[in-house]
Amino acid sequence: MTMAAGVSTLDERWQSIDLDEWTRRIVRRHFDPDTGSVYWLKRRPDLDFEPLDVQRYADLALFGRMEPEDLDGVDPVDLVPRGAPAGRVRNRVLRTGSIVGHDAGWRQRALRLAGFEPGRRWLYACPGGQPAALPGSVVHAIDLDWRWVARLIRDSRLAELNRYVDHVVDQIVAVLANGIDYLETTPALFAALSRRGARHVSRLAGVGLAGPHLDPALYGEFAATLAGRPLVTAYVTTFGAAMGLPARDDGAVLPYVPHYPQVTMSVVSRREPDREVGYGEVGRIRVTVLHEDLFLPNVLERDQAVRLERAPSWPCDGVANVVALRPLATRAQLGIY
Repeated sequence: MTMAAGVSTLDERWQSIDLDEWTRRIVRRHFDPDTGSVYWLKRRPDLDFEPLDVQRYADLALFGRMEPEDLDGVDPVDLVPRGAPAGRVRNRVLRTGSIVGHDAGWRQRALRLAGFEPGRRWLYACPGGQPAALPGSVVHAIDLDWRWVARLIRDSRLAELNRYVDHVVDQIVAVLANGIDYLETTPALFAALSRRGARHVSRLAGVGLAGPHLDPALYGEFAATLAGRPLVTAYVTTFGAAMGLPARDDGAVLPYVPHYPQVTMSVVSRREPDREVGYGEVGRIRVTVLHEDLFLPNVLERDQAVRLERAPSWPCDGVANVVALRPLATRAQLGIY
């Protein structure tokens, strides 16, 4: 499977970066004896290779695989090189200005490609993260307790979950009455809003969706509801993110390109996680983070996707049709998780 062609060429400052050269730069930054990150300097004696000898992106396989749980109990400050700018801890990661700025740049590019306009009013109703509206925009935000939602799902307390979803949708409806142009939210919350009635959605000039629980059938429903108004998607994990590209094959393929070069994604076999699957095949998502201020190689996410071959206008492979490895609830029960 190949990425959709015909979209605007990626900003040349990222498009032109050689991934092997970038890998050497980031590994050296995090393993510098004087200024490297505490986490990696502590791990260095236990590695059976010299990290400063890493020359290519492919050499990151030497670090082995990581699970998100491997970072439980790790101080987020220890993951950041000494002397890095201050930041804000969110979801076990200290998000420095460099990390936030890079993610925002990709998100703004996605919005422009989809037809969103600067200087408009936004409502941001997503768990965590940070709004990345276009310049001149005014952003309203609703706080969501995604950890509480995850717990409700895990404990099968679906009645409470649905009450919480209703509570959040009530807030969205109230804010939309104040002249909001664009809504950024999760697929499940937008589905719940749509069930409240067409008048609420009809007020919107466009919608941005972030989260792995967007299947082609649901995307088709949303596109029909918006009737030609912009709809943009994003795949966001704790450690990395990918920009949604225009849907293909009448919405049957929902493609994403990671935030290169700081984030790359592979699709690997669920039984043999060191082996990439072929293009068009389904496997588990493996994320590598190569930020100046965060280095996390080969993190196995809890999601699966189709491996997507890059088009000439994009710098790396992508993923498509992302879903959770183990769905926690049915679509009607998902709430905002």
